[in-house]
Amino acid sequence: MKVLITGENSYAGTQLEKRITELNMNWDIEFISVRNNNWKQVDFSVYDAIYHVAAIVHKKETTESKDLYYKINRDLTHDLAVKAKDEGVKTFVFLSTMAIYGLIGKIGEETIISKDTIPKPTSNYGKSKLEAEQLLNSLQSSEFNVSILRIPMIYGYECPGNYKALSKLAKKTFVFPRIKNKRSFIYIDHLSDIVAHLIKNKISGLFLVKNPEDIDTLKMVSEIALNNNRKIYSSYLLGIFIKYFGNNFIITRKMFGNVFYSNNDCVIPNFQFKTISFEESIFLSENFKGNFPLH
Repeated sequence: MKVLITGENSYAGTQLEKRITELNMNWDIEFISVRNNNWKQVDFSVYDAIYHVAAIVHKKETTESKDLYYKINRDLTHDLAVKAKDEGVKTFVFLSTMAIYGLIGKIGEETIISKDTIPKPTSNYGKSKLEAEQLLNSLQSSEFNVSILRIPMIYGYECPGNYKALSKLAKKTFVFPRIKNKRSFIYIDHLSDIVAHLIKNKISGLFLVKNPEDIDTLKMVSEIALNNNRKIYSSYLLGIFIKYFGNNFIITRKMFGNVFYSNNDCVIPNFQFKTISFEESIFLSENFKGNFPLH
């Protein structure tokens, strides 16, 4: 299997290569930069699949940056897929996002997302990804398999973005609100396993992907702290305060609100997760090397 990954330094891309090596899969993985137009001169016909992960993600949204989101996340995606189809590539895997739904959840209320949930993106990031999906769907055929993955927050070793910020918080704070919530996340090795399965079996379609279990923010922060030889105390009073006032602020809703995928809509044909517990996934995210301690 020969796979081309867009984005030379992309986290999801480099982690797929690492995972393929760990599992001793005899795949030929190559990377390509799409920062300029040189990719247009590359012969795509030699590849079985393209894993398109290059995107504008962790960039502050401004009036000036709006066009960049659509240029990269939508137009570049479409141009790459058209070239791939024209040159005989069999599978095109696209990383989309949970952000296309425009839902961040509320504290004390459940927001369940299914395949029937109507996308209503509120950010340029979400809007550009949704429009890219629509363009890709128009290219789907019996000879060109398009797989679209709507992913929640990724976490893993040296993962950039929101997990990095959450990990940093867990290493500094001593107290955290005692609030039970539920959010969908995806551990990077789980994501890589799903992508490898889709490519290997030439499976097309729209997929909502997440860990086998949803995660409580307090549990995640506490587990991160534990792996850094720290203990976080959960505060009942602080939890009450957040429950009463937290829904007035986006940042607290993102951290303590409930938003998750319906388990019934996250089934991928003939795919089974490798046995990696939540605790082990956090251990690997914080330590990477070493033996996972049973606790």
